[in-house]
Amino acid sequence: MKISRLIPVLVLVFLTLHLFPANAQPPDNNDGGSILHRLQKLNTLGSVLYVAAHPDDENTRLLGYLANERKYRTVYISLTRGDGGQNLIGKEQGEELGMIRTRELLEARKVDGAEQAFARCNDFGYSKGPEETFSIWNKEEALADMVWAIRKFRPDVIINRFPTTGEGGHGHHTASAILAVEAFRAAADPNRFPEQLKHVTIWQARRIFHNSFNPRNQPAVNFEGQIQLDVGGYNPLLGRSYGEIAAESRSMHKSQGFGVARSRGTQIEYFKRLDGDTSVTEIFQNINTTWSRIQGGDKVSQQIKSAINGFNIIQPEKSLPQLFKILALIKKTEDAYWREVKEKEVLDLIRSCAGLWLEANSKNFYAVRGEPVDLTLSVISRLAEGIELKGIRVHEADSATSVALEKNKLTTIRSAMLIPETAPLSTPYWLEQPHRDGMFTVSNVTMTDLPWNDAPVKVIFTLGFEGQTINYEVPVNYKWTDPVRGEVYRPFEILPAVSLTPSDEVMLFTDSKPKTLTLRLKNLGEYNAGTLLAKAPPGWTISPSQLRMSLSGKGKEETITFTVTPPSPSDISKGADGEISFSFDQNGKPEVYEVSRIEYEHIPYLVLLKESKVKLAAFDLSGKVSKIGYIEGAGDDVAKCLKQAGFQVEMLDENKILKESLAQYGAIITGIRAYNTIENMESYYPYLMKYIEEGGNLIVQYNTFNFISSLKSDIGPYPFKITRNRVTDEKSAVSFLAPDHEVLNSPNKITQNDFKDWVQERGLYFAGDAAPEYQKVLSWNDPGEDPLDGGLIIAKKGKGHFVYTGISFFRQLPAGVEGAYRLMVNMINLGKLE
Repeated sequence: MKISRLIPVLVLVFLTLHLFPANAQPPDNNDGGSILHRLQKLNTLGSVLYVAAHPDDENTRLLGYLANERKYRTVYISLTRGDGGQNLIGKEQGEELGMIRTRELLEARKVDGAEQAFARCNDFGYSKGPEETFSIWNKEEALADMVWAIRKFRPDVIINRFPTTGEGGHGHHTASAILAVEAFRAAADPNRFPEQLKHVTIWQARRIFHNSFNPRNQPAVNFEGQIQLDVGGYNPLLGRSYGEIAAESRSMHKSQGFGVARSRGTQIEYFKRLDGDTSVTEIFQNINTTWSRIQGGDKVSQQIKSAINGFNIIQPEKSLPQLFKILALIKKTEDAYWREVKEKEVLDLIRSCAGLWLEANSKNFYAVRGEPVDLTLSVISRLAEGIELKGIRVHEADSATSVALEKNKLTTIRSAMLIPETAPLSTPYWLEQPHRDGMFTVSNVTMTDLPWNDAPVKVIFTLGFEGQTINYEVPVNYKWTDPVRGEVYRPFEILPAVSLTPSDEVMLFTDSKPKTLTLRLKNLGEYNAGTLLAKAPPGWTISPSQLRMSLSGKGKEETITFTVTPPSPSDISKGADGEISFSFDQNGKPEVYEVSRIEYEHIPYLVLLKESKVKLAAFDLSGKVSKIGYIEGAGDDVAKCLKQAGFQVEMLDENKILKESLAQYGAIITGIRAYNTIENMESYYPYLMKYIEEGGNLIVQYNTFNFISSLKSDIGPYPFKITRNRVTDEKSAVSFLAPDHEVLNSPNKITQNDFKDWVQERGLYFAGDAAPEYQKVLSWNDPGEDPLDGGLIIAKKGKGHFVYTGISFFRQLPAGVEGAYRLMVNMINLGKLE
């Protein structure tokens, strides 16, 4: 062990999963103004729970105001993680998109000062009403999660973003409000969800409000008689107005394109009381938010006031003796809830006032079970003298030392620890088990609200000052210097011994000819020997089915090629689906995961462990066109899926579109939101129209036209509008408006069977107000609504065809939906079989 200064004992601790948000980056609110602001907040004991359905639903201006101006503990609970939405910055959908949006929420909370919580509800896509929502979510489980959040965070006031009466538009929105109103009373009932009372106590919030606003495309709300609150103030300690803080927070939702301009000046928020005690004229009226609300709190408050009055913004370390007195008093208070909350706040203040920097970094960004990890620990007290490094705790064993930390002298320690064989692997806790369509599976009740996994490996630094000891848990991170970004952190990971990554998530067979599949086998440990097993479903064969292998060298990869043979042609004509699974078995210990990564600069790097599987789909698919061009939009896997279907797909960029002949492509397809995201689509327009005139097929997948996304160009040869119309019921009945149209008959006969087994939705952002040249082909609707006929419109122009479709091919094709493939192939082949 190498130590830059003499320290007799180093103590490292490996902690099991505690599941609190782990930060890969150091804190950035240690300036004098922020410290004084946090001192003031220490003297406030109010709590607010803000309730909505998705990442981005929260009112960041109100959250910032409540957390910073009123200094309440402010928690936003999002019932979902946004899995069912669209992604403006990449191709991730579903669970991986939910991971991105979860982290974006946590980054937003760093800006506005609120905290983040979740329920187990899965965002299954747009919902037209709460009845549909509760038919997919388990209402009782969702209510239990809301009750848990109330009992855990003990809010004085609950605020709904959306009304219970449906004006919020999205069924998830209305459902979140309904659940909050029911939970307001249920949280105080010991007979409701009594299993929670092993961990929390019942709690009755004083009142619940709806944070009223004028929803877009809805009649104006009458705010008469509602409570008003100006949240547009300026905080001189933070150096920003709450409108500016809100914009920075809101702009963290980058996957949704929600960057907004900063606002300044008066901003009025409205509140309608839904339930609770007496009628009030202010949301916290008659609620005691001082230390006098708990026994013994007056002494704490007096000490905090003294610390505030004596705070020296230039020399914050002078506040340390007072902070330690405050800490000792807080530890003696009887209210366990506020004791825990305020003890953490004081510890954070001590860390900031002393200029403490505590860091634990690993030599590599990951390790596997059973192998050592080289660590570099850094400790420095940049402002304070008299702080002592006293020791470390390993599980329940303590080691003691006594080393004074000299002011502004960095102590660096290098050592190693062994990752236990029982260590939990790094993957989001809510994705560890298979989940239902509506709810994630989280077996531990205490985990239901938690945003993210805690860091799997931590170091606990035990420090002493004036006779008191304090502990700081520091997550192990990986740190490096990027030549452009500078110093960068990422979370340390515990990974399986090997990663098994197939080349395709779906293999599509349209005949009985074998296809090749490759598997990238990555050795994540130093040495692994075992048997690679490939298991195919009945009727299919994969060769080789097993292979003995030795893997040497950390990070080394090998690529194995398999031959996959589908069932007989007669079975293919009936449809023959299944999946191939891979595993690497080491003496009865199989590794079954593919390590999947998500890397964006605005959030910590993310890792997801997915079972290594390939979906198999086999069905008849006829057509003449073989070569198509694809203009990538916001990101989807449609081009990749069409390659699986046997097409030669060429990605088209500006050079190819403007300078090369487009006649070589039987069809050109634009990716989702291409007309929203590609700046020069307008310059492409005449070339694409000429391509149609000369016999080409242009297929435009959905685009949006709203306050977030404008169109960069005209789209079709004749006018039509992009609407917000959609059909969210993936099982909704379809009507053929033009049963004799070529697209429903050639080269593949489209029947009602082709609309079975679709996922999440039928489509979105349908066409409206279409010129008479367009033919409408399909009609469908959600329950209780009028039919919508803008999901697929087709016009002939010259020798070719133009197609606009809101059908969610970007979801259906990656899911291997046969009917969606058949319909897409017919669109590609329009006019080619005459």
